[in-house]
Amino acid sequence: MAIRHFLDIWQMEAGELRAMLDEAHAMKAARRGWPKGRVDEGAPLDGHILAMIFEKSSTRTRTSFDVGIRQLGGSSIVLNSGDMQLGRGESIGDTARVLSRYVDMVMIRANDHGDVEDFADAAGVPVINGLTDRSHPCQIMADLMTLEENGLDLKGARLAWVGDGNNVCSSFIHAAPKFGFTLAVGTPDRYAPDDDDIDLARELQGKVELYSTAEDAVAGADVVIADTFVSMGDIDADERLEELEPFAVTEELMDLAQPGAKFLHCLPAHRGEEVDSEVIDGPNSLVFDEAENRLHAQKAIMRWCLDK
Repeated sequence: MAIRHFLDIWQMEAGELRAMLDEAHAMKAARRGWPKGRVDEGAPLDGHILAMIFEKSSTRTRTSFDVGIRQLGGSSIVLNSGDMQLGRGESIGDTARVLSRYVDMVMIRANDHGDVEDFADAAGVPVINGLTDRSHPCQIMADLMTLEENGLDLKGARLAWVGDGNNVCSSFIHAAPKFGFTLAVGTPDRYAPDDDDIDLARELQGKVELYSTAEDAVAGADVVIADTFVSMGDIDADERLEELEPFAVTEELMDLAQPGAKFLHCLPAHRGEEVDSEVIDGPNSLVFDEAENRLHAQKAIMRWCLDK
């Protein structure tokens, strides 16, 4: 059987993604009231080892994958950038081949998306994209799970992304045709999403609309999504903050969305920059449900990768 990598949502079949979300919902429900360290019924990944490679710092990705593999009955090892650097000293291909002899699965949080693709090409075990400069598919699976468990039918829903058309935005664009929602993206021209992502989504019959103001993007939305204006590795912080300021999510902006519209943010957040405290700490904010659901969504992804 072909190795099952989880690198980008656009590469996946809609049915596979749907099955992962269903599995995530079921596993979360089955654990309700349990202590966090208790192993899932049947220990589906008993005896399996996950290697986690981090070229960027991480709170949610590291913790959720570590706890997730343990709840599934497996174990993990962590390799930080100080321990190894992909492509430096040893080729990416050789690193992938060696690790494939030691572990059953690899999750990579990398600076360069191409490095993850090269690693997967050479690996003999499944590889999961834990975030790159181009995409963050695990985050989007957790976000969509969160919206569903809060009563939103994704098919036909209207999601609005405002701010920087970054890697998280790209993965939402990839997800739009797979789940049948409309994605309205509001960004300054300078920080618009990559044209290739837009073209890809539209080739897959995805509904992606581009706007130059936050107000136009948010109008009538069921969900409003934001992310930090300055990401890891950005060197133009002052310019970004100035140009993206009109795209901050305020209570006034949320008023343009549907009544009761939900707010998402993958965290870490900077209150007073991309979102006001009244929104992110308000009753329609789902940000901490999102954070928790990284755990459950990624458990489903790991089980899919290993066909367990």
